[in-house]
Amino acid sequence: MSNNIKGKVVVITGASSGLGEAAARHLAEQGAIVALGARRLDRIQNLAEEIKSNGKALAIATDVGQVDQKSIGGCSRKKLRPHRCSYKQCGGHACILT
Repeated sequence: MSNNIKGKVVVITGASSGLGEAAARHLAEQGAIVALGARRLDRIQNLAEEIKSNGKALAIATDVGQVDQKSIGGCSRKKLRPHRCSYKQCGGHACILT
């Protein structure tokens, strides 16, 4: 089985705890670059620091209930993959920037 997630940027909302945090850890272990979004910035900053010891991560304060804030996808794209990126919109909590 091939691992085609390696090197891809994965945007995860709700990354401060529970399934979002677990997904971030798992995907980072698989080689994904993770953009962590949540309202609790302190928690995702700590998680990002843990992930950065062996991979790449970015913490972005995000409240998906607020439509007037900056897009986590846009922020991730600019900071993690500024040269080559397309944003694949999805209905779940993890989106992949390729």
